[in-house]
Amino acid sequence: MLLKINDIEYEVDAEGFLQNISDWSREVAIGMAASDGIELEAEHWEVISILRDYYFKYQIAPAIRVLKREIAKRLDPEKGDSRYLYQLFQFGPARQACRYAGLPKPTGCV
Repeated sequence: MLLKINDIEYEVDAEGFLQNISDWSREVAIGMAASDGIELEAEHWEVISILRDYYFKYQIAPAIRVLKREIAKRLDPEKGDSRYLYQLFQFGPARQACRYAGLPKPTGCV
């Protein structure tokens, strides 16, 4: 499948995850979010940044439990809460945020 953002086509899987992690850019993330009716704000970018850092350190996208722990440790315990993350990413914090971050689908996601 192809995802078109700013007249550039990107190869994605059936769930919209980039096939090539090196295709990711902020513009791609903004385009993906816009297609979901979301405007990425500073709080979204904090989570996306943590996800990308985690992925490049461990070579795996974190499951939601691990993501919450990382966010609580790096930002604020209140931001490591499921309710907060679902406010930012209504379609599932780990899955949706990983998609915007250009990462593979996290382990444990169905």
